[in-house]
Amino acid sequence: MTQLTIRGIDDRLKRALRVRAAENGRSMEAEMRQILRAALSVPSPEEEHMRKLEEIEAAARLRFPSEGG
Repeated sequence: MTQLTIRGIDDRLKRALRVRAAENGRSMEAEMRQILRAALSVPSPEEEHMRKLEEIEAAARLRFPSEGG
């Protein structure tokens, strides 16, 4: 994974990030990742994993339909 350094964050913005992170039960770093994902419409690794599992399950249902219900 890549690291990103953001310089020049003012104290009010940092404080707001800290509060938002605490409200969501995340670290400031995790909260920032979530904010970026949401802003850029990029799914989290967990969401992507679940999407792939759902695709596999759907394909399995098509290939192996249940018998009798």
